[in-house]
Amino acid sequence: MIVYQASKGQFLDDVLSNEIENIILKSFKDKLHRTTSSNEIRSWKESLAYMDRILQDPAIPEDCGVAVEYQVPQTSKRMDFILSGYGVAGEEYAILIELKQWEKASLTSKDGVVETYVGGGVREVAHPSYQAWSYAALLQGFNEAVYTGDIQLKPCAYLHNYQPDSVLSHEFYQEYIRKAPIFLRSDAVKLREFIKTYVKRGDQSKVIYKIDGGEIRPSKALADSMVSLLKGNKEFVMIDDQKIVYETALSLAKQSSSVNKNVLIVQGGPGTGKSVVAVNLLVELTTLGLLAQYVSKNAAPRAVYESKLTGAFRKTLISNMFKGSGGFYSTAENEMDALIVDEAHRLNEKSGLYSNLGENQIKEIINTAKCAIFFLDENQRVTLNDIGEIDEIRRWANLAGATIHEMELSSQFRCGGSDGYLSWLDNILQIHETANYDLNETSYDFRVIDSPASLRDLIFEKNEINNKSRLVAGYCWPWESKKNPQADDIVFPQYDFSMKWNLTTDGSLWILGTESVNEVGCIHTCQGLEVDYIGVIIGPDLVVRNGEVITDPSKRAKSDSSTRTYKSYLKKNRESGPDFIDKIIKNTYRTLMTRGMKGCYIYSADPETREYFSENL
Repeated sequence: MIVYQASKGQFLDDVLSNEIENIILKSFKDKLHRTTSSNEIRSWKESLAYMDRILQDPAIPEDCGVAVEYQVPQTSKRMDFILSGYGVAGEEYAILIELKQWEKASLTSKDGVVETYVGGGVREVAHPSYQAWSYAALLQGFNEAVYTGDIQLKPCAYLHNYQPDSVLSHEFYQEYIRKAPIFLRSDAVKLREFIKTYVKRGDQSKVIYKIDGGEIRPSKALADSMVSLLKGNKEFVMIDDQKIVYETALSLAKQSSSVNKNVLIVQGGPGTGKSVVAVNLLVELTTLGLLAQYVSKNAAPRAVYESKLTGAFRKTLISNMFKGSGGFYSTAENEMDALIVDEAHRLNEKSGLYSNLGENQIKEIINTAKCAIFFLDENQRVTLNDIGEIDEIRRWANLAGATIHEMELSSQFRCGGSDGYLSWLDNILQIHETANYDLNETSYDFRVIDSPASLRDLIFEKNEINNKSRLVAGYCWPWESKKNPQADDIVFPQYDFSMKWNLTTDGSLWILGTESVNEVGCIHTCQGLEVDYIGVIIGPDLVVRNGEVITDPSKRAKSDSSTRTYKSYLKKNRESGPDFIDKIIKNTYRTLMTRGMKGCYIYSADPETREYFSENL
C-alpha cells in the first residue's frame, strides 16, 4: 500500500506549491483511516523539500515514478521514498531512500544499531543503512513481483541534517553501508549521482505499480535457506507425538481457506516440545509457499529461535516471520494462511504499550489467519493479564465459524525426561495434589542450596561445560541498575552476593549471551526457553508456614508488571481474585523451576521454606 504516488514532475510541483505535507496527510487519512503525529507531518515537509532539490536535474526523467510512505509487506513499517525508472538497457530499478532528520548519533556494541535522539529521548535504533537494506530484503523475500521479476532494488539512506563524523560511517557498520550507501548533509550531489547511475529513462511509475501489486508470499530462496538451517540442528528434531501434532497441523493449514477456517489447540506441559513443533511448522509452511508467522507474547522465544534459524546474533528477513501477539488488531481478515502461536497462555486481551489497542488478541489472531494454531499450558499463566485459556480460544473460534481441533503433547523431553518431577513440583507448590510426594523415583538433579553464593558458584561451574546454565529469580527485587548502571539489584550482603537483573545487556537473547550467566534472569526473559541447569532464587513472595505454601503479591517489586495492579484486581474480583493471584505466583516458580533440562537448584532466604523443600525430596 502506497500513501502518495506521482511522477517526478508532479512531485516537484506538489513541493513547489507548499502543499506536499497536506496532500500526503489527506491520502494518509483516506487509506489508513487515521491521522498521524505532527512530527511526522513536519518531517514530510522538511525531508521532501530536500528530495525536491536532489531531483532537480534534467538527467533524471520527469516521468520517473515517485512513491512516499510505501508499507513494507507484513509489517507496520513504511519506506520513506521510492524513485522508479529504467536503466540504459531497460532494466527495472527502484531506488529505496530512507530519510532521516538526525543531527548526531552514537556508536553501540550491537550489530546494526546506533543511539540517537528520537521520540523525546535517546534510544537505540537501527542504523539507517541497516534499515534501508532490511526493507529491501523484505521486498526481495516476500514480494512476488520483485523476486520473480527483474526489478532491481537499490536501497540507501539520506540524512540531510547530519554533518559527517566517525559514527555512522564507522567500520562496525560497513557491512550494511556497502549494501545501502549512506548520504549525509554535504552529499546531495553524491545521492543525485547514485540515482542517475541506475535510472536513465522514465517508467510512468510502472515499476512502483508492479511492486505495490505484487502478491505477498515467501520466496523459494527464503524457504530453502530456512530449511538448510533447520537440517542437522538437533534442537529442532521432532519425535513421538510431536510428529503427530506437526503432521495434523500441516494438513489443517494446507486445507484451510477463507470459507474453511480451522483452529488447532495443542496442550502441553513444560518440555513437551511445543516450540520445536511450532518452529518446524513455520519452516515447512514457508517452504510450501504459504504465508505463515510464528507468534508469541514474550519477545524472548522469538528472539532466540530467530537467532538459531539465522545462525547468528543478527536480524535478517527471517525476523519478519517472528511476530508479537499484539500486532494483529488492525490486520485484514484471513490475511495470513497460518499463525503459529507459541506460549498462547500468555496472550492478553488488549495490545499496545498502554494496553489500549484492539479488543482481544485471541479473537484478532483467529480473524487474521485461515488456520490458527495455539500451543499452550494453562499452568504457565504468570501475569494478571494472561487470558490464554482453552475455553477462551474455543469461544472465539466458534464465533469466527472455525472448526476446532484439540490435541495434546505428553512426551517429556525436559527435566530429565521425567513426568514425575513435574507432578512432584505441582504437589510441593500446592498447585494441585498429585501422588508424587518425593523425588525418589526420578533421576532429575534437584537440590536445595543453603546460600545464594553457593547457588551462583554451582551454576557458574555447570555453565563452564557448554554455556547452558543460568540463574533466575522471582521478581521481588527492584531494578535499581536501570537508573544506576553501577548498582546491583539482588543483594544478600551477609553472603557477599550481589548481582544485576539481566534486562538490558542481552535483553531477549539473555539465555544465549556468552556473559549473561553473570546476571540474573526473570520470568520475562526465560519463559518458553530452556537450559541444562537452572538456579532459582525464590523471593519473599512465596514462603512456607506450617507446611502451607503462602504467596504474597505485595512482596513483588513495584517495577514488575505481572502483579502490579493486584489491589485493583482484588477489588473487582473479590471471590476469584485471591485464588488467581495465588496461582499466578505459584505458576511463576513452577515455570522458573522447569527451565532446566538436567537439573534445578533452588535457594530461599527463608529457612522454613528451604526446610520444606528439603524434607520433601
